[in-house]
Amino acid sequence: MPASKHIPFIKASACGNVFLLVDGITSPEDSVSLAHITRELCDPKNGVGADGVEWIYLPTDKTKADLRVRLFNADGGEAEISGNGTRCVAMNYIMQHGGEFARIETAAGIKSCRLVHASSKQYEFETAMGVPKIESEYKRNHLGIDLNGVLLNMGNPQCVIFVDEFPDNWQALGAHIQAQPQFPNGVNIDFVRVTGPNSLDCRFFERGAGETMSSGTGSCASAVAAIHANRVQSPVIVQAPGGSQTVRWDDSEGMTSSEVLLAGPAEIIDRREFTLQQ
Repeated sequence: MPASKHIPFIKASACGNVFLLVDGITSPEDSVSLAHITRELCDPKNGVGADGVEWIYLPTDKTKADLRVRLFNADGGEAEISGNGTRCVAMNYIMQHGGEFARIETAAGIKSCRLVHASSKQYEFETAMGVPKIESEYKRNHLGIDLNGVLLNMGNPQCVIFVDEFPDNWQALGAHIQAQPQFPNGVNIDFVRVTGPNSLDCRFFERGAGETMSSGTGSCASAVAAIHANRVQSPVIVQAPGGSQTVRWDDSEGMTSSEVLLAGPAEIIDRREFTLQQ
């Protein structure tokens, strides 16, 4: 009879993005094992179901960060960062330790999360997401549709596509763009519709997860690209099926010097154990 391993986890959500928070100290840290366990945990049929797992460790330097995370997407691929996942980790840390700030060490650098509001069910944070790197315009024809957008990096690669209306096949279109040789390491696809001088409506198709209800880094990338293209002004309310987030970015001094700030909610869904057959 195969041995089993019990993995305690916290299931958390930020604007419909679901993450499992797992103490990595009691788990193997090699990437192959973490990828395997992540796929088992995130499986919607036989596992718990989630967009990814935030594996939590002690920070590299305790004077600079409160904890360190490794993010694995549902398909087992490791990613640099999730804005929404980082916010969930910050919420859990502050629930345990108190205070108003949590410094999270990610593969995209240390992110400072400031608690804005807390209630019995939901916490809201503003996270300093770093300085965006705008790379180039993106103009292609995919599946018979002329696309216009921006390539940039928000700690992870993003392809922002501006649309007047969301194509009926936007999920297939996102998967098609991701499969292009131009993106050997994958890319997050953000379809963006401008709805006002300070508002966007977005759909997200992410590496390793596919269609998601929301995206923190995708919301940042969408707002930055739209501000840079003079389509909206900061602050920008980014609406997605999972809810809204607010992005602040000042482009007046040039795109190399201004940090992006992302504000949004997070909440705990469940706390329990998963039995992994070994």
